[in-house]
Amino acid sequence: MPTRKDAPRKLRIATFNVNGIRSRLAHLLQWLAKEQPDIACLQELKAVDEGFPIGEIHDAGYGAIWHGQRSWNGVAILSRDSDPIESRRGLPGARDDEQSRYLEAAAHGVIVGCLYLPNGNPQPGPKFDYKLAWMDRFLKHAQGLFDSKHPVVLAGDYNVVPTDDLDIYDPKSWKKDALLQPESREKWRALLAQGWTDALRTLYPDEKVFTFWDYFRNHWPRNAGLRIDHLLLSDELRPRLRAAGVDRWVRDLKSASDHAPTWIELDMGAKVAKKVAKKKVARKV
Repeated sequence: MPTRKDAPRKLRIATFNVNGIRSRLAHLLQWLAKEQPDIACLQELKAVDEGFPIGEIHDAGYGAIWHGQRSWNGVAILSRDSDPIESRRGLPGARDDEQSRYLEAAAHGVIVGCLYLPNGNPQPGPKFDYKLAWMDRFLKHAQGLFDSKHPVVLAGDYNVVPTDDLDIYDPKSWKKDALLQPESREKWRALLAQGWTDALRTLYPDEKVFTFWDYFRNHWPRNAGLRIDHLLLSDELRPRLRAAGVDRWVRDLKSASDHAPTWIELDMGAKVAKKVAKKKVARKV
């Protein structure tokens, strides 16, 4: 895959939990062809490294790096018309952690961290303990990235619903779920306290925005969703944020993933303003 010499002025970065890259490859390719993100972070590949469809990804015009795992987990970073340059595979701090949940690369002039944060259910229990320990490691690594002053995006399925009022259709039946626990939300707030900007919430401060609708109780047709897919921006990128949205049409495809691609658009060519532009761009339906 040849490397593009100059980064695009308008940079679109997306995150998409594909929920099985082999079984939903057609959906992924259809989305890439229509929306053409410059960088796409994928989660829940559910495939070993040898099973990653790199031929089809190349044919779609993307270079890629990936970190697979049989049946579970797995993350990938795709870069349009270029090969992402890998900078990290897995979080530091636990050599015995064999779960494929974090990948980091440079592409189109930015550093992108792609993460699939542990779900943590059932809680309490060892899976929830692992979730919190993983978040502690992520917090430490994220602080180093933020302090580096590089342009960084941390994109992925965070498996955290930040609030009850705007980030979930109705919290009543989810109160015992690991995604809403005070400990999970406390670590999310600690991440934002480092200085990271929650892109979607910045552009839509008072609007319910969902990125995930599970397969039960008719949740998709009722728009009974959750916001658990997030893109966080470093200080260097915050003033360049121009648009954000959710490609809901992908969730409406037959046998779709329970997540929809979530994206941001950055203006990499404009002179950096002191404040984020107030103009909002409507989410796609």
